[in-house]
Amino acid sequence: MLARSPNSADTLLIAAISGRALAAAARRAGYRPLVADLFRDIDTVALAERAVKLPGSLHDGIAGEALIPALHELAGNEQPAALVLGSGFERHPDMVERLADHFSPVAGCGGEAIRAAKDPDRLAAACAELGIPHPALSWTPPADPHNWVVKTSGGAGGSHIGRANAAPLPTGRYFQRFIAGESVSALFIGAGRDTRIVGFSRQWASRAPDAPYRYGGAVRLRRFRRDTGARIAEWLRTLSCRFDLLGLCSADFIRNGDSYTLLEINPRPGATLDIFDDTEAPLIKAHLDASAGRPFVLPRFRDAMAAMIAYTPTPIARFPALAWPDWVADRQPAGSRLDPGDPVCTIFARGMSAAATCRTLKANALDLQSQWQSQWQTQQEEGRP
Repeated sequence: MLARSPNSADTLLIAAISGRALAAAARRAGYRPLVADLFRDIDTVALAERAVKLPGSLHDGIAGEALIPALHELAGNEQPAALVLGSGFERHPDMVERLADHFSPVAGCGGEAIRAAKDPDRLAAACAELGIPHPALSWTPPADPHNWVVKTSGGAGGSHIGRANAAPLPTGRYFQRFIAGESVSALFIGAGRDTRIVGFSRQWASRAPDAPYRYGGAVRLRRFRRDTGARIAEWLRTLSCRFDLLGLCSADFIRNGDSYTLLEINPRPGATLDIFDDTEAPLIKAHLDASAGRPFVLPRFRDAMAAMIAYTPTPIARFPALAWPDWVADRQPAGSRLDPGDPVCTIFARGMSAAATCRTLKANALDLQSQWQSQWQTQQEEGRP
């Protein structure tokens, strides 16, 4: 276990593929974040008390053998209030259990909860028993592959999802019947029978040739039908009790008319944390309280907020130095080499309606892309490296 320090109760140890959003949420809640992730980008370094870069990749996740020593070194002589895990552990529940042997407490879902929620068969069986609409799945090629997508067991985000064909799949990949409609996500706090929804968001993909369902962004919805919200809340309560989900989690749905179909559960703080967090009722505080079995408080929203990832459509040998606006995060440092499809930054917007907020968001994205492409073009014309 970590050696106790009398001045460390206000620190949080954070491990994730990208830790910036969790670090920002920790700061909003009054904690000093100690962050280990794959990027150690300039925003994370600015937010963190200390930050280290972990080995690994977006495709393979965090290199597990290096994680525990890195976290011990990062924590030093402090004993943080908790270890908070973000993305990167969905396919590694054993690592979550190993981490719990070294660091206490680990906030959020334990290894068995992650194992259960991310097992396609277990989720499908639970949905069938509980009467929750869920797409059919298959481990063998279906007769009509054009009506199916392929996913990775334990996958997170949209980059692991593709359209199916008749070919057999490698181990760990499965078929899920395609459901047409609008993507809607519910951010919720798992807490047994006290499981509650933080809010709903509409999500969209940023399609790429090799990743047709790559995550693009999300907008927080100001309004949601009360009867539908109550029905979904009951689904999530029953699943939280079934799988022992704790703390911040999210559930992805497809809406078609008045019907909602559950696609998957993400048993961790998700991509929409930025657009739902609040200084008056910080979600990291609710995450820690629910994980410890304490009462928790959720924020209330009077407006809409949206975030999207800006990707570069073309290669950039050395990313130019930009005068970044204050509505961005996860900024690429000047001099970075980017391949087509690499993320440049996360863009935010706020407004009184989802539609108005999305219009502002897209205008901001176009303006920023124009700036970096223009400056990159100028660098090339002037012969600068």
